[in-house]
Amino acid sequence: MKRIKLIIFALIISGFANAQEYKSPVLSDPSSWSMILIPDPQSYIKFDYNQPLFELMTAWIAHNTKPLNIGLALCTGDLVEQNNRLVPDSINGNQTGKAQWEAVSRAFGRLDGVTPYILATGNHDFGIVSAENRRTHFDEYFPIDRNRLNQRLLRETGTNAEGVPTLANAAFEFVSPGGRKYLVVVLEFAPRDETLEWANKVINKDKYSSYTVILLTHSYLHNMDNQNRRTDNEKYKLPNPNWGEAVWEKLVKPSKNIELVLCGHIAGPKFTQSVGYRTDKNAAGRTVHQMLFDTQAITGWNGNGGDGWLRILEFLPDDRTVKVSTFSPLFAASPSTQQFAYEKSEYNDFTFQFDTDGK
Repeated sequence: MKRIKLIIFALIISGFANAQEYKSPVLSDPSSWSMILIPDPQSYIKFDYNQPLFELMTAWIAHNTKPLNIGLALCTGDLVEQNNRLVPDSINGNQTGKAQWEAVSRAFGRLDGVTPYILATGNHDFGIVSAENRRTHFDEYFPIDRNRLNQRLLRETGTNAEGVPTLANAAFEFVSPGGRKYLVVVLEFAPRDETLEWANKVINKDKYSSYTVILLTHSYLHNMDNQNRRTDNEKYKLPNPNWGEAVWEKLVKPSKNIELVLCGHIAGPKFTQSVGYRTDKNAAGRTVHQMLFDTQAITGWNGNGGDGWLRILEFLPDDRTVKVSTFSPLFAASPSTQQFAYEKSEYNDFTFQFDTDGK
Protein backbone atom coordinates (compact mmCIF):
# COMPACT_ATOMS: atom_id res chain seq x y z
CA MET A 1 0.00 0.00 0.00
CA LYS A 2 2.83 2.36 0.92
CA ARG A 3 4.49 1.72 -2.45
CA ILE A 4 1.24 2.51 -4.32
CA LYS A 5 0.87 5.79 -2.41
CA LEU A 6 4.44 6.73 -3.29
CA ILE A 7 3.79 6.02 -7.00
CA ILE A 8 0.61 8.11 -6.96
CA PHE A 9 2.42 10.94 -5.19
CA ALA A 10 5.24 10.78 -7.75
CA LEU A 11 2.75 10.98 -10.63
CA ILE A 12 1.04 13.97 -9.07
CA ILE A 13 4.37 15.75 -8.53
CA SER A 14 5.38 14.91 -12.10
CA GLY A 15 2.13 16.38 -13.41
CA PHE A 16 2.71 19.61 -11.49
CA ALA A 17 6.28 19.78 -12.78
CA ASN A 18 5.12 19.37 -16.37
CA ALA A 19 2.50 22.08 -15.90
CA GLN A 20 5.09 24.42 -14.40
CA GLU A 21 7.43 23.78 -17.33
CA TYR A 22 4.83 24.90 -19.86
CA LYS A 23 5.71 28.00 -21.86
CA SER A 24 3.53 29.77 -24.38
CA PRO A 25 4.75 29.60 -27.98
CA VAL A 26 7.47 32.11 -28.77
CA LEU A 27 9.52 32.82 -31.86
CA SER A 28 12.94 31.18 -31.82
CA ASP A 29 14.27 34.43 -33.33
CA PRO A 30 12.59 37.77 -32.53
CA SER A 31 13.10 38.84 -36.15
CA SER A 32 11.04 35.91 -37.49
CA TRP A 33 7.44 36.09 -38.63
CA SER A 34 4.85 33.33 -38.51
CA MET A 35 1.97 31.88 -40.43
CA ILE A 36 -0.80 29.94 -38.69
CA LEU A 37 -2.32 26.96 -40.48
CA ILE A 38 -5.88 26.21 -39.37
CA PRO A 39 -7.21 22.69 -40.14
CA ASP A 40 -10.71 21.97 -41.43
CA PRO A 41 -13.20 23.56 -38.97
CA GLN A 42 -16.27 21.48 -39.96
CA SER A 43 -16.33 19.17 -36.93
CA TYR A 44 -16.16 22.16 -34.56
CA ILE A 45 -18.90 23.98 -36.43
CA LYS A 46 -21.49 21.25 -36.98
CA PHE A 47 -22.36 21.00 -33.26
CA ASP A 48 -23.26 24.15 -31.33
CA TYR A 49 -21.45 22.88 -28.22
CA ASN A 50 -18.15 22.55 -30.15
CA GLN A 51 -18.28 25.99 -31.75
CA PRO A 52 -16.76 27.81 -28.74
CA LEU A 53 -13.65 25.64 -29.12
CA PHE A 54 -13.07 26.99 -32.61
CA GLU A 55 -13.65 30.51 -31.34
CA LEU A 56 -10.95 29.81 -28.75
CA MET A 57 -8.57 28.95 -31.60
CA THR A 58 -9.23 32.13 -33.58
CA ALA A 59 -9.18 34.21 -30.37
CA TRP A 60 -5.76 32.72 -29.56
CA ILE A 61 -4.50 33.71 -33.03
CA ALA A 62 -5.76 37.26 -32.54
CA HIS A 63 -4.18 37.48 -29.08
CA ASN A 64 -0.82 36.21 -30.36
CA THR A 65 -0.66 38.19 -33.61
CA LYS A 66 1.87 40.64 -32.16
CA PRO A 67 3.88 38.27 -29.92
CA LEU A 68 4.33 35.75 -32.75
CA ASN A 69 4.45 38.41 -35.50
CA ILE A 70 1.69 36.55 -37.35
CA GLY A 71 1.61 37.74 -40.95
CA LEU A 72 -1.12 35.42 -42.20
CA ALA A 73 -3.57 32.77 -41.06
CA LEU A 74 -4.54 30.15 -43.64
CA CYS A 75 -7.42 27.67 -43.36
CA THR A 76 -7.59 24.42 -45.34
CA GLY A 77 -11.35 24.47 -46.06
CA ASP A 78 -14.51 22.59 -45.06
CA LEU A 79 -15.53 25.64 -43.11
CA VAL A 80 -18.90 24.00 -42.43
CA GLU A 81 -20.25 20.46 -42.36
CA GLN A 82 -23.20 21.22 -44.63
CA ASN A 83 -23.49 24.22 -46.93
CA ASN A 84 -27.26 24.26 -47.28
CA ARG A 85 -28.87 21.71 -44.98
CA LEU A 86 -32.26 22.81 -43.66
CA VAL A 87 -33.00 19.94 -41.26
CA PRO A 88 -30.04 18.71 -39.15
CA ASP A 89 -29.95 14.97 -38.50
CA SER A 90 -28.30 15.44 -35.05
CA ILE A 91 -25.74 12.77 -36.02
CA ASN A 92 -23.65 14.77 -38.48
CA GLY A 93 -24.48 18.03 -36.76
CA ASN A 94 -27.29 19.69 -34.83
CA GLN A 95 -27.12 22.97 -36.77
CA THR A 96 -28.63 24.06 -40.06
CA GLY A 97 -26.29 25.07 -42.85
CA LYS A 98 -27.17 28.72 -42.20
CA ALA A 99 -26.36 28.42 -38.49
CA GLN A 100 -23.03 26.77 -39.36
CA TRP A 101 -22.03 29.57 -41.72
CA GLU A 102 -22.99 32.13 -39.08
CA ALA A 103 -20.88 30.31 -36.49
CA VAL A 104 -17.72 30.04 -38.59
CA SER A 105 -18.16 33.64 -39.72
CA ARG A 106 -18.43 34.72 -36.09
CA ALA A 107 -15.26 32.82 -35.17
CA PHE A 108 -13.19 34.39 -37.95
CA GLY A 109 -14.67 37.75 -37.01
CA ARG A 110 -12.21 37.72 -34.11
CA LEU A 111 -9.46 38.22 -36.70
CA ASP A 112 -11.11 41.04 -38.66
CA GLY A 113 -8.92 44.11 -38.44
CA VAL A 114 -6.30 42.14 -36.48
CA THR A 115 -4.86 39.42 -38.74
CA PRO A 116 -5.15 38.74 -42.48
CA TYR A 117 -6.68 35.33 -43.18
CA ILE A 118 -7.11 33.33 -46.37
CA LEU A 119 -9.70 30.55 -46.49
CA ALA A 120 -9.94 27.59 -48.84
CA THR A 121 -13.29 26.02 -49.69
CA GLY A 122 -13.85 22.29 -49.20
CA ASN A 123 -16.36 19.75 -50.45
CA HIS A 124 -18.66 20.41 -47.48
CA ASP A 125 -18.80 24.10 -48.39
CA PHE A 126 -20.56 23.28 -51.67
CA GLY A 127 -23.92 21.76 -52.59
CA ILE A 128 -26.37 20.73 -49.89
CA VAL A 129 -24.42 18.28 -47.72
CA SER A 130 -21.20 17.64 -49.63
CA ALA A 131 -20.45 18.93 -53.13
CA GLU A 132 -23.55 17.74 -54.98
CA ASN A 133 -22.99 20.89 -57.04
CA ARG A 134 -20.66 23.93 -57.03
CA ARG A 135 -23.00 26.36 -55.29
CA THR A 136 -21.73 27.78 -51.99
CA HIS A 137 -22.58 30.48 -49.46
CA PHE A 138 -18.87 31.19 -48.96
CA ASP A 139 -18.77 34.60 -50.67
CA GLU A 140 -21.90 35.74 -48.82
CA TYR A 141 -20.26 35.27 -45.43
CA PHE A 142 -16.69 36.16 -46.41
CA PRO A 143 -16.84 39.15 -48.78
CA ILE A 144 -13.55 40.91 -49.39
CA ASP A 145 -14.50 44.07 -47.51
CA ARG A 146 -15.24 42.36 -44.17
CA ASN A 147 -11.54 42.33 -43.20
CA ARG A 148 -9.60 45.33 -44.47
CA LEU A 149 -6.33 43.44 -43.92
CA ASN A 150 -7.42 40.79 -46.43
CA GLN A 151 -8.50 43.44 -48.88
CA ARG A 152 -5.07 45.10 -48.78
CA LEU A 153 -3.40 41.86 -49.88
CA LEU A 154 -5.82 40.83 -52.64
CA ARG A 155 -4.27 41.06 -56.12
CA GLU A 156 -6.18 38.69 -58.43
CA THR A 157 -9.53 36.89 -58.51
CA GLY A 158 -10.79 34.00 -60.58
CA THR A 159 -14.41 33.07 -61.13
CA ASN A 160 -16.79 30.44 -59.87
CA ALA A 161 -18.63 27.89 -62.02
CA GLU A 162 -21.19 30.57 -62.93
CA GLY A 163 -18.53 33.00 -64.13
CA VAL A 164 -18.81 35.31 -61.10
CA PRO A 165 -15.63 36.59 -59.38
CA THR A 166 -15.01 34.70 -56.15
CA LEU A 167 -12.54 34.60 -53.28
CA ALA A 168 -12.63 30.81 -53.55
CA ASN A 169 -10.17 31.38 -56.41
CA ALA A 170 -7.91 34.29 -55.59
CA ALA A 171 -4.32 35.46 -55.18
CA PHE A 172 -2.94 37.52 -52.29
CA GLU A 173 0.43 39.26 -52.04
CA PHE A 174 2.45 39.24 -48.83
CA VAL A 175 5.92 40.69 -48.30
CA SER A 176 7.87 39.32 -45.33
CA PRO A 177 9.71 41.61 -42.90
CA GLY A 178 12.91 40.45 -44.60
CA GLY A 179 11.65 41.43 -48.04
CA ARG A 180 10.72 38.01 -49.49
CA LYS A 181 7.69 38.36 -51.74
CA TYR A 182 4.96 35.73 -51.50
CA LEU A 183 1.90 35.14 -53.63
CA VAL A 184 -0.70 32.99 -51.88
CA VAL A 185 -3.00 31.39 -54.46
CA VAL A 186 -6.15 29.75 -53.11
CA LEU A 187 -8.16 27.34 -55.28
CA GLU A 188 -11.67 25.96 -54.92
CA PHE A 189 -12.30 22.32 -53.99
CA ALA A 190 -11.48 20.02 -56.94
CA PRO A 191 -10.59 23.00 -59.16
CA ARG A 192 -11.95 23.01 -62.69
CA ASP A 193 -9.66 23.11 -65.73
CA GLU A 194 -10.49 26.78 -66.28
CA THR A 195 -9.53 27.48 -62.67
CA LEU A 196 -6.12 25.86 -63.16
CA GLU A 197 -5.69 27.81 -66.40
CA TRP A 198 -6.44 31.03 -64.52
CA ALA A 199 -3.92 30.13 -61.79
CA ASN A 200 -1.27 29.32 -64.40
CA LYS A 201 -1.73 32.71 -66.06
CA VAL A 202 -1.50 34.51 -62.72
CA ILE A 203 1.68 32.87 -61.41
CA ASN A 204 3.36 33.24 -64.81
CA LYS A 205 2.87 36.99 -64.97
CA ASP A 206 6.18 38.84 -65.20
CA LYS A 207 5.44 40.84 -62.06
CA TYR A 208 5.29 37.63 -60.00
CA SER A 209 8.33 35.94 -61.54
CA SER A 210 10.47 36.56 -58.44
CA TYR A 211 7.73 35.66 -55.96
CA THR A 212 7.51 32.49 -53.90
CA VAL A 213 4.07 31.03 -54.56
CA ILE A 214 2.14 29.25 -51.81
CA LEU A 215 -0.79 27.17 -53.07
CA LEU A 216 -3.71 26.62 -50.69
CA THR A 217 -6.42 24.16 -51.66
CA HIS A 218 -8.59 21.60 -49.90
CA SER A 219 -7.99 18.17 -51.46
CA TYR A 220 -4.45 17.52 -52.59
CA LEU A 221 -2.43 15.12 -50.40
CA HIS A 222 -3.10 11.84 -48.60
CA ASN A 223 -1.90 11.20 -45.05
CA MET A 224 1.21 9.41 -43.78
CA ASP A 225 -0.64 6.11 -43.45
CA ASN A 226 -1.31 6.32 -47.20
CA GLN A 227 2.32 7.09 -48.08
CA ASN A 228 1.68 10.84 -48.58
CA ARG A 229 0.30 10.17 -52.06
CA ARG A 230 -1.56 12.90 -53.87
CA THR A 231 -5.32 12.44 -54.06
CA ASP A 232 -6.90 10.95 -57.17
CA ASN A 233 -10.33 9.77 -58.42
CA GLU A 234 -12.55 10.99 -55.60
CA LYS A 235 -16.21 10.15 -56.08
CA TYR A 236 -17.98 13.48 -55.99
CA LYS A 237 -20.69 14.47 -58.46
CA LEU A 238 -18.90 17.49 -59.83
CA PRO A 239 -18.21 18.21 -63.49
CA ASN A 240 -14.65 18.78 -64.58
CA PRO A 241 -12.83 18.19 -61.25
CA ASN A 242 -9.07 18.03 -60.75
CA TRP A 243 -7.76 16.10 -57.76
CA GLY A 244 -4.31 16.38 -56.20
CA GLU A 245 -2.34 14.43 -58.80
CA ALA A 246 -3.93 16.38 -61.64
CA VAL A 247 -3.29 19.68 -59.85
CA TRP A 248 0.34 18.62 -59.53
CA GLU A 249 0.67 17.68 -63.21
CA LYS A 250 -1.22 20.65 -64.63
CA LEU A 251 -0.20 23.46 -62.29
CA VAL A 252 2.42 22.75 -59.63
CA LYS A 253 4.98 20.65 -61.50
CA PRO A 254 5.15 22.92 -64.60
CA SER A 255 5.55 26.01 -62.42
CA LYS A 256 8.81 27.75 -61.66
CA ASN A 257 7.77 29.44 -58.45
CA ILE A 258 5.28 27.27 -56.52
CA GLU A 259 7.33 26.09 -53.56
CA LEU A 260 4.72 25.28 -50.88
CA VAL A 261 1.34 23.54 -51.13
CA LEU A 262 -1.01 23.39 -48.11
CA CYS A 263 -4.17 21.29 -47.86
CA GLY A 264 -6.65 19.50 -45.59
CA HIS A 265 -9.55 17.13 -46.37
CA ILE A 266 -7.96 13.83 -45.26
CA ALA A 267 -8.35 13.02 -41.56
CA GLY A 268 -8.48 10.16 -39.08
CA PRO A 269 -8.33 9.31 -35.36
CA LYS A 270 -4.51 9.17 -35.33
CA PHE A 271 -2.02 11.91 -36.17
CA THR A 272 -0.51 9.73 -38.89
CA GLN A 273 -3.96 9.76 -40.52
CA SER A 274 -4.30 13.54 -40.14
CA VAL A 275 -0.97 14.85 -41.39
CA GLY A 276 1.16 14.33 -44.48
CA TYR A 277 4.28 15.75 -46.04
CA ARG A 278 6.32 15.18 -49.19
CA THR A 279 8.69 17.03 -51.48
CA ASP A 280 9.11 16.97 -55.26
CA LYS A 281 10.86 19.19 -57.82
CA ASN A 282 9.00 21.66 -60.02
CA ALA A 283 9.97 22.63 -63.59
CA ALA A 284 12.61 25.05 -62.31
CA GLY A 285 14.21 22.32 -60.22
CA ARG A 286 13.02 23.93 -57.00
CA THR A 287 11.79 21.79 -54.14
CA VAL A 288 8.02 21.91 -53.61
CA HIS A 289 7.04 21.25 -49.99
CA GLN A 290 3.56 19.71 -49.80
CA MET A 291 1.80 19.56 -46.45
CA LEU A 292 -1.49 18.06 -45.25
CA PHE A 293 -2.87 19.17 -41.87
CA ASP A 294 -6.39 18.15 -40.85
CA THR A 295 -6.82 17.11 -37.21
CA GLN A 296 -10.61 17.36 -36.98
CA ALA A 297 -11.11 13.60 -36.50
CA ILE A 298 -8.48 13.10 -33.78
CA THR A 299 -11.34 12.83 -31.27
CA GLY A 300 -13.61 10.97 -33.72
CA TRP A 301 -15.83 12.39 -36.43
CA ASN A 302 -18.44 13.26 -33.82
CA GLY A 303 -15.93 14.29 -31.15
CA ASN A 304 -14.98 17.79 -30.00
CA GLY A 305 -13.72 18.94 -33.42
CA GLY A 306 -10.04 18.12 -33.07
CA ASP A 307 -8.61 19.15 -29.67
CA GLY A 308 -7.79 22.66 -30.89
CA TRP A 309 -4.66 21.77 -32.85
CA LEU A 310 -3.02 24.46 -34.98
CA ARG A 311 0.20 24.57 -36.99
CA ILE A 312 2.63 27.40 -36.36
CA LEU A 313 5.02 28.00 -39.27
CA GLU A 314 7.87 30.25 -38.16
CA PHE A 315 9.70 31.85 -41.09
CA LEU A 316 13.21 32.68 -39.90
CA PRO A 317 15.04 35.91 -40.88
CA ASP A 318 17.15 34.10 -43.49
CA ASP A 319 13.96 34.01 -45.61
CA ARG A 320 14.58 30.33 -46.30
CA THR A 321 14.13 28.30 -43.12
CA VAL A 322 10.69 27.42 -41.76
CA LYS A 323 10.15 25.82 -38.36
CA VAL A 324 6.88 23.88 -38.05
CA SER A 325 5.30 23.25 -34.65
CA THR A 326 1.91 21.81 -33.72
CA PHE A 327 0.14 23.44 -30.80
CA SER A 328 -3.26 23.33 -29.08
CA PRO A 329 -4.65 26.48 -27.43
CA LEU A 330 -7.32 24.20 -25.93
CA PHE A 331 -4.82 22.11 -23.98
CA ALA A 332 -2.80 25.22 -23.18
CA ALA A 333 -5.81 26.87 -21.52
CA SER A 334 -5.61 24.83 -18.31
CA PRO A 335 -2.64 24.01 -16.04
CA SER A 336 -4.02 20.48 -15.79
CA THR A 337 -3.58 19.88 -19.55
CA GLN A 338 -0.74 22.20 -20.53
CA GLN A 339 1.70 19.28 -20.70
CA PHE A 340 -0.24 18.12 -23.77
CA ALA A 341 -0.24 21.49 -25.57
CA TYR A 342 2.61 20.61 -27.97
CA GLU A 343 2.69 17.59 -30.29
CA LYS A 344 6.40 16.82 -30.51
CA SER A 345 6.54 13.81 -32.84
CA GLU A 346 8.94 14.24 -35.75
CA TYR A 347 6.09 14.66 -38.23
CA ASN A 348 4.51 17.46 -36.15
CA ASP A 349 7.66 19.31 -35.15
CA PHE A 350 10.19 19.77 -37.94
CA THR A 351 12.07 22.25 -40.13
CA PHE A 352 12.23 22.70 -43.89
CA GLN A 353 14.02 25.10 -46.22
CA PHE A 354 13.16 26.80 -49.48
CA ASP A 355 15.82 26.36 -52.15
CA THR A 356 16.24 30.11 -52.65
CA ASP A 357 15.98 33.20 -50.46
CA GLY A 358 13.32 34.67 -52.77
CA LYS A 359 15.06 38.04 -53.17
